[in-house]
Amino acid sequence: MRARAPASSANLGPGFDVLAVALDRYVEVEVEPADRLSVHTEGEGAGLSDSVSHLAARVAASVLGHDRFSLVVRSQIPVARGLGSSAALAAAAAAAAGAADPFDVAARMDGHPDNAAAAVFGGLVVVALVDGAFQAQRMRLDPAIAFVAIVPDRPLPTEEARRVLPAVVERADAAFNLGRLGLLLAGLEDHRHLTAASTDDRLHEPYRRALFPESTALRSALSDAGALATSWSGAGPTVIGITLETDAEAVAQATRAALGAMSLPGRVLVLRPDAEGLVVGEAATLPTLGDAGS
Repeated sequence: MRARAPASSANLGPGFDVLAVALDRYVEVEVEPADRLSVHTEGEGAGLSDSVSHLAARVAASVLGHDRFSLVVRSQIPVARGLGSSAALAAAAAAAAGAADPFDVAARMDGHPDNAAAAVFGGLVVVALVDGAFQAQRMRLDPAIAFVAIVPDRPLPTEEARRVLPAVVERADAAFNLGRLGLLLAGLEDHRHLTAASTDDRLHEPYRRALFPESTALRSALSDAGALATSWSGAGPTVIGITLETDAEAVAQATRAALGAMSLPGRVLVLRPDAEGLVVGEAATLPTLGDAGS
C-alpha cells in the first residue's frame, strides 16, 4: 500500500500547538508484506535511520502488529527544520499500513497533533484534545495566500526547542496570544485583514530566539521583501512569510538575495497550501517540485 502526506507549518506565531497549514512538499511511504523488515529511504533525510528505529517503521509495525514488511520512504520535506516532516511521515506510514485512523496514530506516535491534522486533512486546521481524543477542524484559507519559507542548513530538533519553554505563562501573555490568534484567523480567511501584528507571539518564539538568533534578521528580510506577516515555522529554525500568491516569487527572489548577503547557508522555498492532505493508493506519488522553489 502506498500513501502520501504533505508538509506543514504549525503555530504561525500565536497558534502554539493548535494551528497548522498543509504545504505542497510531500513524503511518500510504501508498505508491502515481506519475510523480514527492510527500510529504504530516498530524498530528504535519506539514510539517517534505515532500521527498525525509523519512525515510519515503528508506526507501521504498531499498526500491523508485526515487523514482516518492507518499507520505502521518499521525501521532499526538509528534516528537523520545522516543516512537519515527522508528522507527515507518521501519517503516511500509518495509512500505508492500513490504519483506520491515521490522524490519531500520527498525533499520538509523533506527538505533534497540529502537524498531523494538517498532514491528514490538508488546508488550514485547528486541533484540540477533547475528552482524551484529538479533534481537528478545517478553517477557511484565502486562496490568494501563499508562503515563502527560509530553511536554514542546520537542524533544530523539537525536543531542544521545547526545553527552553517555561512551564507556566503569564495571564497577560496568554490573553495576548488569544487576541493575536483571532486576528490571524481573520487574516488567513481574508488576506485584506492580515497585518504584521497578526503573527505576534509571547508563548514560544521569544524563548526560542536564543537557539537561532538569526531568525530576527531573516523575518525582517521577509517583511522587507513584501511578506504580509512572518513567524517561526513550528519549532524552527525555518521562518516563514505569508504572502499573496501573486507576490510570492518576487518575495522569494528578494529574500534569496538577503540570505546571500548574510552569508547564511540555506534555501528559500515558495510553498502553496495543500488542500488534499493524505492521499492513499495509486495516486499517492510524489509530484515534481516544479516552481516550489529552492
